[in-house]
Amino acid sequence: MRTLIIGCGNLLRGDDAAGPVLVRRLRERGLPDGVRCADGGTGGMDVAFQMRGVPEVILVDACSSGSDPGSLFEVPGHEVENLPPHTGINLHSFRWDHAIAFGHWLLKDDYPKNVTAYLIEGERYEIGEGLSPAVDAAVDRLADLLLAKVGAGPAVAPAAAASIPRPQPVGDMPGDGSPS
Repeated sequence: MRTLIIGCGNLLRGDDAAGPVLVRRLRERGLPDGVRCADGGTGGMDVAFQMRGVPEVILVDACSSGSDPGSLFEVPGHEVENLPPHTGINLHSFRWDHAIAFGHWLLKDDYPKNVTAYLIEGERYEIGEGLSPAVDAAVDRLADLLLAKVGAGPAVAPAAAASIPRPQPVGDMPGDGSPS
């Protein structure tokens, strides 16, 4: 396997399901040889273990940064892989950035060479809600972009890929899908 795409989030909490829904849509569309998808759900520590020995890992999660719903953000893993240990962290607050930092610390030489997180700005996180229209559309846009990136879809115009902002991690990064 050369690429692992992991969707993180809670299927029962509205837009927090963006990551797992994306994984399902990618599987429905078909993946090329060497690419695998995994539903990381809300198990951040499990996500870190799934990264072992895979050259490229792509994480997808919902975020709540105050941006327009459906906004996409790209965060290179190297920007968060050396975060200091968090105090008081528990399994319920273990986010995508914690998974990257924990995986970097734990896996050492087995840590992926390339890790990227894509975050989708959520709108609603109520239990029992489906994806909001903006997030549903963003999941499809990101699926197109990722399939093109891994060689299984039509080429995405460079301008479209370049338009995904790359926020700088400062303090607490959005990403667990929980409203701030």
